[in-house]
Amino acid sequence: MSDDRMPLTSHLEELRRKLIISGVSWLVAFLACYSFAEPLFDLIATPVRAALPEGTSLVFITATEPFFTYLKIGALAGLLVSMPVIFWQIWSFVAPGLYQNEKRYIFPFVLASTLCFATGAFFGYRFVFPMAFKVLIEFGTGSGELSAMLSMGSYLSLSSKLLLAFGLVFELPVVIFFLARMGLVDHKMLARNRKFALLAAFLIGAMLTPPDVFSQTALALPFIILYEIGIIVARLFGKRRKPEEELAGIDEEPAGS
Repeated sequence: MSDDRMPLTSHLEELRRKLIISGVSWLVAFLACYSFAEPLFDLIATPVRAALPEGTSLVFITATEPFFTYLKIGALAGLLVSMPVIFWQIWSFVAPGLYQNEKRYIFPFVLASTLCFATGAFFGYRFVFPMAFKVLIEFGTGSGELSAMLSMGSYLSLSSKLLLAFGLVFELPVVIFFLARMGLVDHKMLARNRKFALLAAFLIGAMLTPPDVFSQTALALPFIILYEIGIIVARLFGKRRKPEEELAGIDEEPAGS
């Protein structure tokens, strides 16, 4: 680990600089993406429009709703575009506390984090959205007494939350990789706590998705699979424990385990 020591004020100043760079990159990406806000919204609204009954479409309830919806879609798209810069800033902030040989992971970290987030968002959009909104709309209109009238603002709020949730869940192997490299977790610890990961998967699914079993399961299953992948990653790339640490770990395990 690096021998450099910085006072707290220097760390805070460095954090402030990283946040400013991340914020500016997001702003620049937002301004660029806002020019394409309308076609971007048409793209993200494709799954729900396909699920709506024939002859119906998205509506707006207030006069300002389209304007603010397009602002939000520009901000969301800008966030996705600026992800590489944001991940770079996160890495460069924690890098001084790592060993010299661990700093070489900067490019794999930025690339893997960006690809994992994009893959998660695409998975949610491509495979979960069509079925989830079809199930929800058919449930609401099944009795024939109610008709679907979804506002564009409420749809974007729900869909953006789902995209971010799937993107963050798919970051799990990357997070486990670096926790394992720092020696904070290992594959044995992760395997022992598998049951808690299973519980956490469905709790996260319940909190971040609509209240239907399909959406919750669609988020929980990738979490579980990625957790298992994380165990393999921790086994392959985790920090090797010294023999005396291994012996101490064995001695600390309860009898009969």
